[in-house]
Formats: sequence, structure tokens, C-alpha cells
Amino acid sequence: MGNRLDIPTPEYPLEIVFVLVKPAFSGNIGAVCRGMLNFGFNKLRVIGHDGKWDEETRNRAKHAQSVLDNAEIHENWESCMNDISLVIGTSGKRELGSKIQFRHFLTPNELIDNFHGLTGRVAIVFGPEGIGLLQDELRQCDLLLTIPSWEGYPILNLSHAVTVVAYSMYTKIDESLKNKKRMMDPDQRRTMRETAARIAKSLPLHESKRRGAEEQLIRTLMRSGPDEFEAHRLLGILKDAAKALEEYEDE
Repeated sequence: MGNRLDIPTPEYPLEIVFVLVKPAFSGNIGAVCRGMLNFGFNKLRVIGHDGKWDEETRNRAKHAQSVLDNAEIHENWESCMNDISLVIGTSGKRELGSKIQFRHFLTPNELIDNFHGLTGRVAIVFGPEGIGLLQDELRQCDLLLTIPSWEGYPILNLSHAVTVVAYSMYTKIDESLKNKKRMMDPDQRRTMRETAARIAKSLPLHESKRRGAEEQLIRTLMRSGPDEFEAHRLLGILKDAAKALEEYEDE
């Protein structure tokens, strides 16, 4: 009862990497591993941890020890995301009022629907317990994901949040998809973000609104799930637009 069967994990079209940023409680790390493997995911990266797993972590992981043993440890955000094609930040915080900065969230099901048919490496990032990802960290993400929980108590435990996302993907990802297309590569992603920043910087907006314009442009572009060829074409258009705006600004 409850043993780990000796069978291979599923081959998903997208390579999903779960990323924990500075997790506060060792037991949650183990529980995350168990929740991941329950649904066939085994790629874990941890930012800001020494990689030494204590007894509680091991005990909470149960039969997902291999996920712990193969977890990648990173000192900072940049090294962790260096080979990632799409970075998805998670948050359960609800913002109120008419001026909502981070309203463009996807649910897990929407995320899967938008990226059907694509292949590539995607990071889904979870912040530390209690505070979650900080605003500056959310700004470094290409898309934002939230679990549609009850608004009266929306914040899930870290391991529960990972498990819900893993479950959603397991039940919706179609392994038999044909005509798969490669997602944009990490270099294209970096160039896309840099070019969006160039465009926003050249717009005749107050500095406080430029950041919002840059974030909206990035979220809109990434939400469409461009493949490698589409990203190449988009980058050409964006670079031309950035160049034209910069030349106009210099006149």
C-alpha cells in the first residue's frame, strides 16, 4: 500500500520544472516532492538552500526520495532560469480596487490550454511560505499563475499549491499530441523581455506607467504561447518598433 512502483514517469510535451524560492520549512520541501511525483513530475529546483535535507524533509517526501536527490540547488534567480524558455510565477494574493497591477493571472487549466502542442522547458515558481514571491520577483516572470481558491482564505500551503498545479497538469496534458512545435528558446525569451523594455522606455509615459506598460506587453506576448518560429518573427517586429521609437525620441 502506497509504495512507489518501478515504472517510468510520463513523458509530457512540456518539461515542467517546479522551483521553490527560499522555502522556510524543511517539511514542506519533502511534501512538495511527494506531491510532484504523485502526478509524474520529478524536476525540482530550489533557490536559496544549502541542499542538505534533514530527517523531516526525507520523511515528508516518503517514496519521492529520488526527486530530492536529483533536485538542483541554485544561489540566485539568474542561474536557476538560465536555460528556461518560460518563467511562470505563482501567487494567491488578491489585489483590490480599480488600479490592479498584477491582474493578468492564468489558472492552471488556462495555462495548459494556451500551451497545447508546444515543447520546451517551463519553470513554475513558488515563493516562501507566509510571503510568497515578492513584487520584484513577480516582475521577472513572463506569466503569472493563480489557483482559483475561495477569496475568504485564498492562500494555500506551499506543498498543497504545488500539488494542485501538478494535478491540474496531469489531468489535462495530452501526451498523444501530434505536430508538436518547439517553444521559444531561453535566448529568445531574454531578447523578448529586453526589447519590450526598450519599447516601454521610449513611450511618452510617466516613469511610473512605463513599468506597467512593459509588464503588460510581456504578459500579452507570452500568454499567446509563441513557438520558436513565431517568436523569431515577433522579435523582428518588436526590434523594428523599438528602433523606430528610439530614433523618434532622439529627434
